[in-house]
Amino acid sequence: MINVTKSYLPDLDEYVEHLKGIWDRVYLTNNGPLSLRLEQELRDYLGVKHLWFCSNGTIVLQMAIKALGITKEVITTPFSYCATTHTIIWEQCTPVFADIRPEDYTIDPTQIERQITENTEAIMATHVYGNPCQIEAIQRIADKHHLKVIYDGAHAFGATYQGKSVLSYGDISTCSFHATKVFHTVEGGLITCQTDEMANQLSLYRSFGHRNDDYIDIGINAKNSEVHAAMGLCNLPKVPDLIAAREERFGWYDSLLDWSRLSKPTRMGDLEYNYAYYPVVFRSEAQMLGVRDALNAVGVYPRRYFYPSLNTLPFVQKLSGRSLQPCPVSEDIALRVLCLPLYPDLAQADAERISRVINENL
Repeated sequence: MINVTKSYLPDLDEYVEHLKGIWDRVYLTNNGPLSLRLEQELRDYLGVKHLWFCSNGTIVLQMAIKALGITKEVITTPFSYCATTHTIIWEQCTPVFADIRPEDYTIDPTQIERQITENTEAIMATHVYGNPCQIEAIQRIADKHHLKVIYDGAHAFGATYQGKSVLSYGDISTCSFHATKVFHTVEGGLITCQTDEMANQLSLYRSFGHRNDDYIDIGINAKNSEVHAAMGLCNLPKVPDLIAAREERFGWYDSLLDWSRLSKPTRMGDLEYNYAYYPVVFRSEAQMLGVRDALNAVGVYPRRYFYPSLNTLPFVQKLSGRSLQPCPVSEDIALRVLCLPLYPDLAQADAERISRVINENL
């Protein structure tokens, strides 16, 4: 069976060495030495000053909304994983959907500006498939209308734009370290910000709002464990090699697939890409479903990332108190896109077989 992704696991002996230290110290969580070390190594790797290692990629979005004091409308993308929208509603804010660009499926800045009202307080945008949003245009809009910018960078680890980590932009950026990602800690995530003051606030929110016996603010438990940090410490040095292996497999698909009958998103210029996903877009949903079924029949299981377009979810409409906001580009792409299996040890023969099945069923 070939799934859409396969988690990278380090050498077991290397991981066990970290576990032995955890057993010796009997220090499992609450900012243990491995967690602190991983945080610093992540700061160094990404070139950011303020970064916190957290329990997952969803809770960091919730922390971002809370820390920025957002209580009203958040303009966001309909083309993302559901967590992006769920966190807005969970924090009792209102998601307002702006359609995506047909070129790269990231949120369209021109559509953002059309959705701004007196209640708009923030923009929450997703870097899609590792491809960054229109960062400069979004920041110009935010500056003009005094809005905060939150980036959901779940796909963006290891990608750089204009020589800087994609996760260094916006008022706050977040990332997922779920087991399916380019870099993972089994479960986990990070949050970055721009100022010392915000970093202090996020640190408090992550740990119940207190330090030792000093209770300072409200908070939640978004800390991660030493066991997860150990996985991260094993995996982080491997990221350049993992990205290189993904790039090679990306090239196989590029050369094998019939692009006269398929399309894919364009990539932003001045980008060092992380090859996080391999999306292909078919001419119709019926064609996509036929190809998916043909792949399933031979034990290959791609995924519909992202489906459905989040603005069409009935419970989102109900909970947000807003009627359906049409986003025709997102609704169209979400019906036709399929992400193919992509991971560092995908065999070339398997990529060839997958491509052959796709081309034969177009």
